[in-house]
Amino acid sequence: MNNPSIKIRSTGLGYFINRIQTLFVSMLRIWTIPIVLMLSLSSGFTTYYGLSHFITPWIALVITVAIQSIIVICSLEMAGIHWKANRMRYFTVVASLSVAIAASVTFSYFKFYEISEQETLHINRLNQLRQQTKDYLDGILQVKSQMLHQQKLDLEKASLDASQAYFGTHNQIGPGYKNQVGEGPFWRHYNQIYQEKKQTLQQQEQAFQALDSNIRLLQSNLNQLDVTNDKEATYSQFLKNYQDIQLGVNQLASSMGMSLPDAPLLMTYKQFVEEVKPSFAMWRGFSWFAFACAAMVDFFTVLLSYRLEFTAPGPLTIQEEELVFECLRQFTEFRINENDELEMVIEKSELEKARRYSDWSRMFVVGLLLSRGFLRKVDDRTVEFAPNLYPLIAEKMSDKIAALKQKAAAAPSAVSHE
Repeated sequence: MNNPSIKIRSTGLGYFINRIQTLFVSMLRIWTIPIVLMLSLSSGFTTYYGLSHFITPWIALVITVAIQSIIVICSLEMAGIHWKANRMRYFTVVASLSVAIAASVTFSYFKFYEISEQETLHINRLNQLRQQTKDYLDGILQVKSQMLHQQKLDLEKASLDASQAYFGTHNQIGPGYKNQVGEGPFWRHYNQIYQEKKQTLQQQEQAFQALDSNIRLLQSNLNQLDVTNDKEATYSQFLKNYQDIQLGVNQLASSMGMSLPDAPLLMTYKQFVEEVKPSFAMWRGFSWFAFACAAMVDFFTVLLSYRLEFTAPGPLTIQEEELVFECLRQFTEFRINENDELEMVIEKSELEKARRYSDWSRMFVVGLLLSRGFLRKVDDRTVEFAPNLYPLIAEKMSDKIAALKQKAAAAPSAVSHE
């Protein structure tokens, strides 16, 4: 009597754990797809933003889509090819990926540079205004001190002349009028000069007070530019005070016949609030933070796209499990490696080579398990079991042992019936 073959479906704990692990990894793999798309979209936005400053927006959009498509496709391609198998194709893919990443990072860098350096750019422009204003005001203060010093010297000389004329000791008085004390014509003449000099000094001091007031307003407006919300009105007032100072100094200096410091040409309000424009200047003021942000998005896009194709974990069907178990049994060299994992040699033994044994089926199974993540390659000769393969093999071995025991138990019964 022939015993019918018994097909046992494995439903043990090992299979349950393996299914949970496989489901979890598969969910991560599925979730990787929208993550890659969102990263590509984010990188595309920053790339488009930078490109749109140079070319027409719709052309920039087309180029951006092409760049991001090349990055994702080439990343997937790299995971599926080996450079030793087709070096020209591998080089072409790597070159295309490198060009696409370089273009994406370059134009994305501008967006992150604008965000990270916008405040720095404002501070630099404000510091430039402060430095120009400071240099000009320092020159004005020097002219002011020289003018006041000259006026005081003239006033002291006029006072001395009036005093000498009163006491008759002035060198311009004739010998017949020497040492005559009193308010004579000489004294009235020099006293008039003294009063004019004194009045001129008072007027000049009043003018300098008005100038000092404008300088204080100018400095106040300059400080408000850093905190005010209405920058346009504040900057307009700043320029007005600057022009008032320049006009007042010109009038005072021209009356004294003194040379003035060159007034700096300040930037206009449009130049002061102008946004960053893409140029080689942004590379001279290189920002590692902006570059890292720009490169990070493309790095994650490439990495996830590469891993999406490079590892393809998935459950094994019942037929695949049977095939795997039967083919793995054909390997003969096993050992426990330093990772405490079961390691086996996948190349032919010397005897198999001598017999010209065809190991196509078992090598196919090795490739299948490697692609599904059940095996890990150690070197060209050996592979090791992944943790999720042990429960499958254990359940299969249990099924086989149970089948053998059932067959052994059924054999005496068959003999007794005969």
